Amino acid sequence: MAPPPGPYSGTSTLALVARASAFTFGVVYGNLKLKYLKAKAKSQQKAAAKAHH
Repeated sequence: MAPPPGPYSGTSTLALVARASAFTFGVVYGNLKLKYLKAKAKSQQKAAAKAHH
Protein backbone atom coordinates (compact mmCIF):
# COMPACT_ATOMS: atom_id res chain seq x y z
CA MET A 1 0.00 0.00 0.00
CA ALA A 2 1.46 3.31 -1.06
CA PRO A 3 0.72 6.29 1.16
CA PRO A 4 -1.50 8.99 -0.33
CA PRO A 5 0.46 11.71 -2.13
CA GLY A 6 1.31 14.42 0.36
CA PRO A 7 3.79 17.31 0.41
CA TYR A 8 6.58 15.08 1.78
CA SER A 9 5.84 11.80 -0.01
CA GLY A 10 8.00 12.65 -3.02
CA THR A 11 5.18 11.81 -5.44
CA SER A 12 3.25 15.08 -5.24
CA THR A 13 3.52 17.59 -8.07
CA LEU A 14 5.02 20.15 -5.71
CA ALA A 15 7.76 17.77 -4.65
CA LEU A 16 8.52 16.82 -8.26
CA VAL A 17 8.66 20.47 -9.31
CA ALA A 18 10.85 21.35 -6.33
CA ARG A 19 13.19 18.47 -7.11
CA ALA A 20 13.35 19.38 -10.81
CA SER A 21 14.07 23.04 -10.11
CA ALA A 22 16.70 22.13 -7.51
CA PHE A 23 18.34 19.81 -10.04
CA THR A 24 18.22 22.49 -12.74
CA PHE A 25 19.71 25.04 -10.36
CA GLY A 26 22.49 22.59 -9.50
CA VAL A 27 23.32 21.98 -13.16
CA VAL A 28 23.32 25.69 -14.02
CA TYR A 29 25.37 26.55 -10.93
CA GLY A 30 27.83 23.76 -11.73
CA ASN A 31 28.27 24.99 -15.31
CA LEU A 32 28.83 28.58 -14.21
CA LYS A 33 31.33 27.50 -11.56
CA LEU A 34 33.19 25.36 -14.08
CA LYS A 35 33.34 28.23 -16.60
CA TYR A 36 34.58 30.59 -13.88
CA LEU A 37 37.26 28.15 -12.73
CA LYS A 38 38.40 27.51 -16.32
CA ALA A 39 38.61 31.26 -17.03
CA LYS A 40 40.49 31.79 -13.76
CA ALA A 41 42.95 29.01 -14.59
CA LYS A 42 43.49 30.48 -18.06
CA SER A 43 44.22 33.96 -16.71
CA GLN A 44 46.61 32.46 -14.15
CA GLN A 45 48.42 30.58 -16.92
CA LYS A 46 48.74 33.82 -18.91
CA ALA A 47 50.10 35.63 -15.86
CA ALA A 48 52.57 32.82 -15.21
CA ALA A 49 53.69 32.85 -18.86
CA LYS A 50 54.22 36.62 -18.68
CA ALA A 51 56.24 36.29 -15.46
CA HIS A 52 58.62 33.81 -17.13
CA HIS A 53 59.52 36.15 -19.98
